Amino acid sequence: MRFGPGLAVTVLAAALAVAAVAGLALGPVRIAPGEVVRILTGGAEPSPLRTIVLDVRLPRVLLGAVIGAGLAVIGTVLQALVRNPLADPFLLGVSSGASAGAVSVIVLGIGAGVAMTVTIPAAAFAGAMGSLALVYVLARGRGGAMTGARLVLAGVAVAYILSALTSLLLVTSADANHVQEVLYWTLGGLGSARWDMLALPAVTLLAGTLVLVTLARPLDLLLAGEEGATVLGLDTGRFRAAVFVLASLLTGAAVAYSGAIGFVGLMVPHAARMVVGAGHRRLLPVVALGGALFLVVADLAARTVAAPQDIPVGVLTALTGGPFFLWLLHRGRSAEGVGA
Repeated sequence: MRFGPGLAVTVLAAALAVAAVAGLALGPVRIAPGEVVRILTGGAEPSPLRTIVLDVRLPRVLLGAVIGAGLAVIGTVLQALVRNPLADPFLLGVSSGASAGAVSVIVLGIGAGVAMTVTIPAAAFAGAMGSLALVYVLARGRGGAMTGARLVLAGVAVAYILSALTSLLLVTSADANHVQEVLYWTLGGLGSARWDMLALPAVTLLAGTLVLVTLARPLDLLLAGEEGATVLGLDTGRFRAAVFVLASLLTGAAVAYSGAIGFVGLMVPHAARMVVGAGHRRLLPVVALGGALFLVVADLAARTVAAPQDIPVGVLTALTGGPFFLWLLHRGRSAEGVGA
């Protein structure tokens, strides 16, 4: 069933507001929704509940919304760049590079202490860009041509190599405390969210999404086909490289603060296309809100399903994303059978 983008945005925004209030109210300590609203509007007196809402849960909910929106937008763009419905930041090795960079800082203790809040994001950016450069070099064919299929194959190979490097760093670490810290981080989680962690990913992902919205038409052309886009005047090689760099930067900003949360960039774009179609100008805002809603709800489930145990949200996204991935493969195989 198709809806207009305006209606879809309105419904998703309302659902996100409800999910956010639920995320602030539910947890090991239950808080009435009315009390949450009073706290948010400044009508509540200072209390432990006010501290829980404003200093513990609100940064986590906001970070989840930002990261979820960013991952969904990145997945949408990468699927257009490589013309592969299974593409997301993890498939192309970008998230693995960001993870390897951040884990290196944690294990090696670079900038230990307060400086870790700077060195981990910086290392994640560097890792994302390093993996991008490697994928880009491996994907270039004769004459410098770079196709979507070569990008996917190169990305998968680089992802495996970097994942192995991350595991090697972990098992050779002399500090046993690193094992639990890195394991939680590589599984993806929002439990360490603080107010001072919001600015960089929020600004980066918002600015990047706005830039990508302005590139909606060339993304539509690329999705329609390589030859057709070239005939219509798009330099596909240069455009793909530039947007791939931007997607890597956005992935680094997301992974640096949440760890490796998978499948958001795979599932949300497909669901959004079923609602508003494939045109990127109307698709990207819907995808951003859908990704924010999905991750806020997933993190709420991660905090409550086994409370007081806090499950890494990446575990829950993988549990839902794995079957979705298999469904996509089955649907693609069925389509090939019909086409034959």
